[in-house]
Amino acid sequence: MDIKRALISVSDKTGLKELVESLATNGVEIISSGGTAAYLQEHGYEIQSVESITDFPEMLSGRVKTLHPKIHGGILYLRNNEKHEQEVETHEIKPIDLVVVNLYPFEKTIAKDGVTLAEAIEQIDIGGPSLLRSASKNYQSVIVLSSASQYEQFIDDYKARSLTVDKSLKYAQEAFKRTYLYDQAIHKYFEGLEIPNVSSEVTSDQEIRLKLKQKLRYGENPHQKASLFIANNKVDFSGNNILASIEQLSGKELSYNNWLDIESAWSLINEFESEVPACAIIKHNTPCGVAIGDTLEEAYDFALESDPISAFGGIVALNSEVNLQTAQKISQIFLEVIIAPSFSEESLTVLKQKKNLRLVKAPLLIKNDSFKQYKSILGNGFLVQDFDNELLNSDNMKVVTKEHPSKEDWLQLLFAFRVCKHVRSNAIVIVNGNRTVGICGGQTNRVNSVKIALEEASDLATNAILASDGFFPFADNVDLAAQGRIKAIIQPGGSIRDEEVIEAANKYKIPMVFTNMRHFKH
Repeated sequence: MDIKRALISVSDKTGLKELVESLATNGVEIISSGGTAAYLQEHGYEIQSVESITDFPEMLSGRVKTLHPKIHGGILYLRNNEKHEQEVETHEIKPIDLVVVNLYPFEKTIAKDGVTLAEAIEQIDIGGPSLLRSASKNYQSVIVLSSASQYEQFIDDYKARSLTVDKSLKYAQEAFKRTYLYDQAIHKYFEGLEIPNVSSEVTSDQEIRLKLKQKLRYGENPHQKASLFIANNKVDFSGNNILASIEQLSGKELSYNNWLDIESAWSLINEFESEVPACAIIKHNTPCGVAIGDTLEEAYDFALESDPISAFGGIVALNSEVNLQTAQKISQIFLEVIIAPSFSEESLTVLKQKKNLRLVKAPLLIKNDSFKQYKSILGNGFLVQDFDNELLNSDNMKVVTKEHPSKEDWLQLLFAFRVCKHVRSNAIVIVNGNRTVGICGGQTNRVNSVKIALEEASDLATNAILASDGFFPFADNVDLAAQGRIKAIIQPGGSIRDEEVIEAANKYKIPMVFTNMRHFKH
């Protein structure tokens, strides 16, 4: 492809001198305007102003300069098209073979603290995207450069006379991508504006833009390819942009399954206030031990005691800084990942001795009701819902039995129900003191979940608390709880047989609390 005339209008001047030097050396006529023209003239390059071509001055503080038939006609007309050739000759329009444009820095402007709407609007480029689109549309005759990062390769190809239509098409693809992302940034900025007396509810189509964070070794199984992406819009990980600030301190690369477990573990551990040391152990995306304690070391001990067999090869989440004592305990068994807000230097010295153990530092989550949860289904489908951020306290629950829980029981009831929220339905969680002793989820009926959780708890079910993520459909669940010597039950309620279930609880003198809120996790 031959280049005789080039239009250059850039905000970012990086690499511009080298590019123009290569063109000027080969006799290419340079057209430019505004700041770009002044910059090139200062560095000794001869340019032709846009005004001299259009016979129309730059106006409206630079808002109008390149939007003219003699500019866009020179870019868009189809070479070897007889009608087009006649029209450009009649109107004295000369061809433009190269368009070099990068856009006003809108994204950088809105990223600044305290930027005003007026300042943002002034950085919305009008002529630039039009030039990029015009050149891209006519890629068979016009080459378009939309980023300074493309200059070096272009110069090499230009010197080698190896600029082909296929390469021009690739530049066009990049230009269309740039204008798309630019328009997306503008759209998202305006979408986020708070306009008085106007509803902010979005009922239109939603769009997710994904940016590759890293390629993963494989997916759930070795034969599946996988990658990790970050959504570059309001779709964020578990209520805030944790992925942008998460940091792996040591160990092997995180796998697809590791990331799934990290999300489950971190979502669960953040149910507990940071002032109360808490530990959650996750295996195969399911909690196998959760506890709180007076110290982080104690919380870890209790969580491990909940199910030491399942904890092997699991993921440990802690809600406060990992200290030396806790690190020494953790290092005694095989684990895949430790995730915490921070690690002391002493703990890192101990834990980094296990070269394959992944240590992950992550900020505590910020709950936000405006964030959505996206799940892909059937290839190109997505289910979208609000995050389940609701937390309950004793003030908005109802005791439905004659017997009432004690103050100590209430603390355990709330603890058990918070854990239950993160177990696959049908979920049953049994808590004794400040730790789980029996957890079962993923069963197709609730009575089996109760049986398995009681079996796992064994003697520790005596005087323990039982939580269910959904209502009890029959009184047989209460019968089993009574046989296991459960002392109190918490469940959503809402079954057509609630009265039978309550009657059974009264029969066994087991206090029962209805939350009036279920927490299915499918």
